[in-house]
Formats: sequence, structure tokens, C-alpha cells
Amino acid sequence: MSGFPSLLGPDDPAPFRITKATSDSPFLLVSDHAGRAVPQSLGRLGVAESDWGRHIAWDIGIHGVGVALQALLGADLVEQVYSRLVIDSNRAPGHPTSIPAISDHTPIGGNANLSAACRARRESEILHPYHDQIAALLAARTRPTALIALHSFTPRMNGAERPWHVGILHHRDTRSAGVMLDLLRGEGDLCVGDNEPYVLTATSDYTVPYHAEQGGLPYLEIEIRQDLIENEAGQNSWAQRLARLLPLYWNAISTAK
Repeated sequence: MSGFPSLLGPDDPAPFRITKATSDSPFLLVSDHAGRAVPQSLGRLGVAESDWGRHIAWDIGIHGVGVALQALLGADLVEQVYSRLVIDSNRAPGHPTSIPAISDHTPIGGNANLSAACRARRESEILHPYHDQIAALLAARTRPTALIALHSFTPRMNGAERPWHVGILHHRDTRSAGVMLDLLRGEGDLCVGDNEPYVLTATSDYTVPYHAEQGGLPYLEIEIRQDLIENEAGQNSWAQRLARLLPLYWNAISTAK
């Protein structure tokens, strides 16, 4: 932003990590909360080091799932590397929860009483470049595409246990969701959530409404419980499961009348 110092310095990572496709895959994989980097100029946001390993900072395990799934499918993968505590890449610019001052009862001191200029720098240097990269990849594609948004969720929230192993979130595209829900339920070993543990709406989320629903693309927003993917074995197991089911999903939605 003109007249203000840059948020990101020369030693800070770029706001997205891209792993390029190695095949003509119908999928574009995106991961809004894959990383927990913080710009050096922001210090640690007043957050204790022990809290940076918690779900408030990132989607635990989803980076490993995404990388393994990309290798199996050969699809493009775009990951946000900055923590959701810096700015949440699955929230629209200006959304009240985009830059949280409190997350799961934990104060985020570096986000308290932010000026409009500070918020705008985080949007322009972290949020927008990530979404611009997703938009550019979609615009360049010459084949039908499904957007696959990868997330993970904490096993308990506000004292309540969450029984689901995996959830499929949806809003307008109920057909896509229904196909994948049936496939997951057919596995026989999963507790599957339909719009659980969250409900996808046009205002609660940003990536799917902005890139898929506005463009008329089929999509899946997949939520995996974090205790199932906290280690490499779990991440690989879920990547293998999704790599087996996603082509079945694509075939079903592509051939349905």
C-alpha cells in the first residue's frame, strides 16, 4: 500500500505454496489453513508458543493430506502458508472473523484494535494473492473442473465432543455433496457429517462461494477430524481414501443427467 511499510519482508515466505499438476486432473485442490507462518513484522501476535500448535493457528494435519493427495491425483494444489490468526483465507475481506481478536477463548493480542490500514495490508499482501492464484489457475483451465477445498476440525469445541470422522459442507451444490456423502457412508467405517461440524453459507465461507459458486463449478468442502490426521500415517491413509473416492465422485457428477 502506498505510503505504508510493507507487511511482508524479504525473509518472509510468499502467501501461497503451489504444487503444479502432473496430469490432466479434473480437480483443483485448495487448502486455506495449511500453514501457520507469521510475518516477522508482527512478531508472535502476543500468542504463547504453546498455542501455535493448536487448531486456532491452522488446520492440523491438512498440509500432509494435501501434499499426499496431490501426489496421488496429480492435481494442482494451492495452500495458504500464513496462519489463520494473521488473516483467515476462508473469510471475505472485512468479515468480522477475518482477523480474530479472540479465538476459542484465547486472546490474540496482536489483532486487538487494528487500524483499517493494518487490516488492508494483511488483505492485500496475504489474502488477495492467495485467491488471485486460485482464480488464475481456474481461468487457465481448458477442461471441466471441480474445486476441492481441504480442511480439518478439532475433535472437541466449547466442551462438546464431535463424533464425525469427516464432514462434507455445502450450500448451493447439494448434488456434488450428496454424491460424496453417499461414497463416504458406503465405506462402512466412518461417521459422516452432512454440513457438520459447520454449515457452509455465502457469508460464513469465502473460498467456495467466491471461486466455485459464483463460477458455477462443482465443489466439495471436506472437513477431516484432526486426531485422525495428526501424524503421517493418518494423513497418508486419508489421502489414499480420498484419491480412491474422488474419481468415483467425478465420474458420477460428470455422467449424471
